[in-house]
Amino acid sequence: VINESQKQQLESVSYSSRYALGLFYEAGTGIAVPWAARYIADNPCIRFISIDNKKRNIESPEVGPSVVVHTTVTFGSEHLDSEPAEVQQVILSHLQRIVPSLPEPTSIKCQRWRYSQVTRAVPNCPGQMILHTQPLLICGGDGFTRSNFDGCIESAMSLAEAVKPHL
Repeated sequence: VINESQKQQLESVSYSSRYALGLFYEAGTGIAVPWAARYIADNPCIRFISIDNKKRNIESPEVGPSVVVHTTVTFGSEHLDSEPAEVQQVILSHLQRIVPSLPEPTSIKCQRWRYSQVTRAVPNCPGQMILHTQPLLICGGDGFTRSNFDGCIESAMSLAEAVKPHL
């Protein structure tokens, strides 16, 4: 279905790697921070922390809060093949220094994303690539633009324009 040129273009895409850590708490647990999400610019391990239910504006007395921690790209790359349990402890130690008031969670989930965000998109294919015309097969997404909301919208618009002539 894919010609050699398309295959090479798709194989040229590169992604960053990172970890996410989820800390889950029982209902009624208070997370004493004045923010819902926080970007961390000066830590070698942690890049972003959110009090997820607060960030999504779905706080509820029946559902416990959760904290989500995303690592830096560098940390993710350096620890890509490390044991998740070891990585979890490193992330937790950094988190403790950044937010020392966090209570003990009831459970923790450490997730490795081998392919997290696009660092190099498909060249010369702004937003999409037509792989086949009969039947029509088009691929798109942030691998054709960039890994943010604007990149996703740009790809969606490009996909819609590519489909129009075939309707």
